[in-house]
Amino acid sequence: MSFRLQPAAPARPNRCQLFGPGSRPAIFEKMSASDADVINLDLEDSVAPSDKDEARRNIIQATHDVDWGTKYLTVRINGLDTPYWYRDVVDLLENASDRLDQIMIPKVGCAADVYAVDALVTAVESAKARRKPISLEVIIETAAGIAHVEEIAASSPRLQAMSLGAADFAASMGMQTTGIGGTQENYYMHREGEKFWSDPWHWAQAAIVAACRTHGVLPVDGPFGDLRDDEGYRAQARRSATLGMVGKWAIHPKQVAIANEVFTPSHEAVTEAREILAAMAQAQAIGAGAAVYKGRLVDLASVRQAEVIVRQSEMIVAG
Repeated sequence: MSFRLQPAAPARPNRCQLFGPGSRPAIFEKMSASDADVINLDLEDSVAPSDKDEARRNIIQATHDVDWGTKYLTVRINGLDTPYWYRDVVDLLENASDRLDQIMIPKVGCAADVYAVDALVTAVESAKARRKPISLEVIIETAAGIAHVEEIAASSPRLQAMSLGAADFAASMGMQTTGIGGTQENYYMHREGEKFWSDPWHWAQAAIVAACRTHGVLPVDGPFGDLRDDEGYRAQARRSATLGMVGKWAIHPKQVAIANEVFTPSHEAVTEAREILAAMAQAQAIGAGAAVYKGRLVDLASVRQAEVIVRQSEMIVAG
């Protein structure tokens, strides 16, 4: 292990990020009443160009009028390749209440993209004497973004989370698919007359997790587009959780419960983790460096794995 220890990611629940367009203020109260840990109000893809200004005003008003409870409140701004993003940042920080927690930056391709938003945020915060610093989340959804993923993860002390945006990522990579997340029909292996589907997003997710864990950022899985396929969503979420991601987007309210279920350690998992810690504590008390738990060897690496599960459970309970 390097003597430069990995910083810890922010200690807050991020199991589900529920998205809703800023152009539909009628749904804001329902979003606030949901069980999602994070609310993402959108100014980007789900809002038509003619509705951008109104959507921005709706979101600003909602930071004053809607009771968001303990939700982490995020706004996805427009991309830096558009004429909208600077006004998104300036209007939000000059007029939104301190209830706003975070700005999400889409289609980040390099560290300089984050620097640009960070610089503008810092200037407006200083000019308006905002009391609560705004955090940042980025979406990796281009070939450039995944190529520069580690420098992006290290780009700003404001950065708290990083998500994979599968649809735009697929387009940028030239992938022959129109699906948003999940397994893809033509991405399979064939043996003895049977097909076996693997996960085309696995490598990108693993790269994001590694970059995030290196720099103390929360890795989050993005959207799953087939709203008819609850089991497909659950399977994608389980793969993401196994890889080390902490949560997943919900683009429909019914996906919230599935994300919370998957990214909340089960009672059985927490019990086993605590038993492993207890077994290792007993072994160390007699000078042993390993123990046998339910017929399998556990050692200090097992302790670190068990501690991840216990800490996650305790954080969710406390949150």
